[in-house]
Formats: sequence, C-alpha cells, structure tokens
Amino acid sequence: MSVPVYLYTGPEAGEKNDQISSLKDELRKKMGDSDNFVYYGTDLNMSDVVAQLMTESLFVPATFVTIRNAELVKDKKDIDMLAQWVQTAEKTKKESTVLVLVSDELKVDAKLEKLVPVANRKVFWEMFENRKEQWLQSFFKKNGYGLQPEAAASILEMVENNTESLKNECSRFFMCFEPGHFVTEQDVEQVLAHNREESAFTLFAAMVEQEPAQKRLETCLGILQKIRLSKKDSDAVVIIAGLLYCFRKLSLWQTLKSFGADETELKKNGFTSKNARAQYASADRIWSAGQVTAIIALLSKTDISIRSLGTGFQDTQLFMMIYEIIIKNGAYCAEYE
Repeated sequence: MSVPVYLYTGPEAGEKNDQISSLKDELRKKMGDSDNFVYYGTDLNMSDVVAQLMTESLFVPATFVTIRNAELVKDKKDIDMLAQWVQTAEKTKKESTVLVLVSDELKVDAKLEKLVPVANRKVFWEMFENRKEQWLQSFFKKNGYGLQPEAAASILEMVENNTESLKNECSRFFMCFEPGHFVTEQDVEQVLAHNREESAFTLFAAMVEQEPAQKRLETCLGILQKIRLSKKDSDAVVIIAGLLYCFRKLSLWQTLKSFGADETELKKNGFTSKNARAQYASADRIWSAGQVTAIIALLSKTDISIRSLGTGFQDTQLFMMIYEIIIKNGAYCAEYE
C-alpha cells in the first residue's frame, strides 16, 4: 500500500482540484464518509495539522487533510513532524487518513517532497495555447451551448488561463442564456467585460492605457484597492501571479515582434484577437524589452517577499510594486518620489 500522502504542484488549478476531488471520492467510497480539513502554508501551525491527522473521530470514519501553498512549508521542525506521521502511517498501513500537499509552484522544499512516494507526485502544467480554445469549445458544448471562435479568443484574453478560472467565469453564460444559445463576441463583452469584477487582468489593462504615467498610477491604485477589498482573487500572491502572466506574455510579444512575426504567427502564440494585439502593442510602446525583464524580476521579488514576511505588509508592498512598475518602469526605489 502506498503511503497516503500526495503532492500536486503546478499552475493548472482546475485539473489539480479535479484530482483532489477524485481522491476525496475514493476515500468516501472506501470508508463511507470523511471529514475534510484545509490548511494554508501562509499561516500554518504544523502541530495542529499533525494532531488533526492523528485524531480519529467517533462519528466519521476517515479524515482528508489538504495543505495549500505547500511551497511555504520549509521549517525543519514542521517537516520532521510530518515525517514522523508519514512513518507511522506507513507502518500501520492506515487507510482512513489522507494528506494532500498542494502548490501553484512547480517545486516544494526537497525534504518535504521526499516524504511523498514518486507515484503520488504530479505536476499540473498550464495548457498549451493550442489546447485552450479547444477546451473552451468542449466545455460550452458539454453544457449545451455553442461558442464563436472570436468569442473564445475574447474569453481567453479576459480570464486567467487555468481551467478553474475558466469554469467559474464561463458558468455565468449558462445563467444568462438559454441552453442551445450560440455565444458571440458581443455576448462576451456584455457578460464578462461590462459586468466583470476587477482582477489582475483589468489592472494590467489599466497599466497599458495611453495616458500620462501619473494618471495610470492613480487608476491602477484604485483598481488594486477594489481587488483587495473583494472576496475573490484578493490574495496578493494571486494578483502578482496574474500580472506575471501578463508581463511574460508581453515579453513573448516583444520577442515575436523583434523577429518580424506577422498576424498568423502572433495568433499561433496566443494573440488571437484584435483587442489582445492592441493591448500588447500599447504595452510595447510603454516599456522596452529590458524594462519588461526588470518588471518581471520586480514581480518575482515582491512575490517572494510577501510569502516570507506574511500578510502584515502586503498592501504596502503591492502599492510600492505598482508605483515601481508605472513610474519607475521596473526599477526599485527606496521611497516615493
């Protein structure tokens, strides 16, 4: 019997969550029912986690524990505590308790990874560009709807390209239209653009408007505040991940343009709609390739800093990051100018 601990990493949140749900279903089928507990690496007391893993309920026969942001579990004492539980579970061949370590990163601490059997580790990679529209078409068809290719391209511009985000956003169409409806680009504009909540992607769109830097800064700080006050996607790490996606895509745009890529080549690399091409062309006029590289480094540095320092100074770090992107073009500064 394999040790009941699993490690799921990578950016594809939808398929990752489907796999976790499948594990829960298997445990319930085997044991009859289970208690489910979720912990986060950002604010983790490993003693509580291990106590939960070792505690048997009088009423529920199984326990399913998930630790998200597992890349933040690095403390030797924490990993040693988990290791002791894994050893005990292996010796007793206990099947009623399952632990799943989850991260959006590709790697976690090497000592933590070693606790997980190789067969129980899986990396969920982001879909290739040529699979994304196909996935959307299949998702709409499965739910009884058609989808115009231009509409699919618009959706992929507006929504973070993992299946979890796509499922959540595209489900709004099923509440707005009767089954059998053929979703058009105009429908996407109406349902997603006009009624969409602020996100890292609307923040990036505001950053690349052809306006004076100070005006863009004011607009972007307002959007950032709205995101942070919202219940959805307000986590600083999620915001930075969305901006990293956009700026890495901008870097790809600049590389393609430097080689003289035509419209066909741009479409092959994910720049499928006129709106997307206009947005990245505007961004290209604001930042040079070197500045984009600096911005990506700045975003990564801020991400690491927030993960290590915790939640106390997130807003300050995010506001400074936006200032450095828009006013300083990715250069660091010690204080506001």
